[in-house]
Amino acid sequence: MSVNFRRYIGGSGQRLNFYLSLAACTVLAFYGYDQGVFGNVIIGDPFLEQFGYPDDNIISTMTSVYNLGCFGGAMSTIFLGDILGRPRTLLTGTTWIFVGAIIQACSFTRAQMYVGRVVAGVGTGMNTSTAGIYQSETANFSSRGKLVVLQMAMCIFGFMVSNWLTFGFSFLSGSVSWRFPVAFQIFFCSIIYLLCPFLPESPRLLIRKGRNEEALDVLAKLAGKDVSTEDKAVQNLYKAIQAAFELEMASGVSWTDMLRGKAPVGAVRRMILGCGMQAMNQLSGINITSYYFAYVLIHSVKVSEELSRILSCAGSVNYLVFSLLSYWTIERFGRRRMMMFSSAGICTCFVVITIALSLMEKGHNDFALGVVAILFFFLFFSLFAIGCLGVPWLYPTEINTLELRTKGAAIATATNWIINYMVVQVTPPGVANLGWRFWIVWISLSGSFVVVTYLFYPETSNRTLEDIDQFFDTNPGLFIFNNTLATQLERPDQFVESEARRVAEIENSYLEGKEAVN
Repeated sequence: MSVNFRRYIGGSGQRLNFYLSLAACTVLAFYGYDQGVFGNVIIGDPFLEQFGYPDDNIISTMTSVYNLGCFGGAMSTIFLGDILGRPRTLLTGTTWIFVGAIIQACSFTRAQMYVGRVVAGVGTGMNTSTAGIYQSETANFSSRGKLVVLQMAMCIFGFMVSNWLTFGFSFLSGSVSWRFPVAFQIFFCSIIYLLCPFLPESPRLLIRKGRNEEALDVLAKLAGKDVSTEDKAVQNLYKAIQAAFELEMASGVSWTDMLRGKAPVGAVRRMILGCGMQAMNQLSGINITSYYFAYVLIHSVKVSEELSRILSCAGSVNYLVFSLLSYWTIERFGRRRMMMFSSAGICTCFVVITIALSLMEKGHNDFALGVVAILFFFLFFSLFAIGCLGVPWLYPTEINTLELRTKGAAIATATNWIINYMVVQVTPPGVANLGWRFWIVWISLSGSFVVVTYLFYPETSNRTLEDIDQFFDTNPGLFIFNNTLATQLERPDQFVESEARRVAEIENSYLEGKEAVN
């Protein structure tokens, strides 16, 4: 019996993949926009006057409660992500963001702003924990890293837009100078509303739900225009995904078992690796410079409000340029190498920034040292963008098993948000009370990431998601730095041969079943 499946926006092939990427990129563009917009409105006098000139502790709380909402939203997808599916989860999260943006833009009291920040945060947490995995599950493995890095570049594009928009509106008097930039979040919501109802479900999730014919149809449409479900490449991919899922189900573990600590060591380890990578993303100190760059320039480097806004705008452009560069480096050099190089670079930047700010506090040449500090803040953006930006968001979507990929990505994203909350909460008081000593913390943390990545993190570039399953089936030791299957950049021949065997076994099983029926 033939089954008629939905038509999707873009139809099939490159156009369909474009719209899938556009939806995922819009989610991250909004995330970047929200990172920048609030950090820039909190230094303006109209905003401060409206909320009674809050002190550093209130400012940090008003900013950071958003991240608590994000944490809750990300955790909710552990239970709702597979039930709703990828597109409907994005639509649900976007509705939370829409409502939160309206509440924030219409706020007259601190309580209203707190509520609006938390509500918008819930939606952002849902969307950011879903967009990356949706992209990974629908992309070809050779371009998977590039597409997720493109999402990160769009995140920085959103960050750049927020800096320039708030700079332009800072010349206006009255509350419109901050209300319009906050309300502009609705623009990103409208794009998601227009796209997601007309996008396909993840084929891997469809297979997990037993909707195999629909999954095969989606795979064919993603493969190219006029590609048939009988196409050999499509059939091979379908069978490889199905075989991997059946293997996981045969020896798999329920989420209840995970919570009770009864899961196989490999499943827990893979989830911890994803969470650890997201923790490194935030403990790098990036959201000190994302949320509070203008604030830091005013209070640490002693520049004027207007100059801090100009420098924030320029820094966001620099950040965007280097995030685009990582589109090529993430696959060319792999996840491990770029993460280690980026971490070493940002550690060096913090060393120089700390020295410059310490000398400024001791009364040395403020102008020259301020220039040095600003230059290395810009270099920090550049070095972070080419490694620590994209890899932590990509890695959890690749490292977890198919059965636990949604839950693993959600917990990793939730880890990101709860540590994000901590960083955003402590920054204004830390800058005010510790001065240059505050930056020593970030030197220590970013330097440790080089060692941690080298010792524990296997390469996921140039591997199918099923290759990664196979690697952990070999029960690798805790330290992987001397395991060539884990560290080599090229796809290991062993994985290529195993995939061919799995497909052949499924084909033989299918033929035997067909002969038995006849």
